[in-house]
Amino acid sequence: MFQGSCCCGAVKFELLAAPSMMGTCHCSRCRKAGASTIVFVKRDDLKWHHGKENVATYKPDAPYKYGRCFCKTCGTSLGEILSEEATFPIAANALDTDIGLKNQFHEFTSEKPGWSEICDDAPQSEGHPSS
Repeated sequence: MFQGSCCCGAVKFELLAAPSMMGTCHCSRCRKAGASTIVFVKRDDLKWHHGKENVATYKPDAPYKYGRCFCKTCGTSLGEILSEEATFPIAANALDTDIGLKNQFHEFTSEKPGWSEICDDAPQSEGHPSS
């Protein structure tokens, strides 16, 4: 099992299985939300310990469709942890336990600022990966 939480401890959860994939998005929205590196989890693998009611969702204006969840108390980015989808991304920074994955892709590298360096050999794409 893999433990996760926010910075202040108001939100605590665990994953019953390791995430399937890890990647980094370099778009301005993910960078500003503090959730550039994400892991993909199955909804059935997410078990709440406490604090689900302390999670808020920022809902963007169109054309964007993905909401960003965060702790109401400390602001820790939690990705799309309240999603009703079968599989969804959560912020890797919210995980307390090593998940044994390495970064598998970089997307929206066309929006990457000059100060940010990609220091691994994971595949890169200017937008969403094609495969």
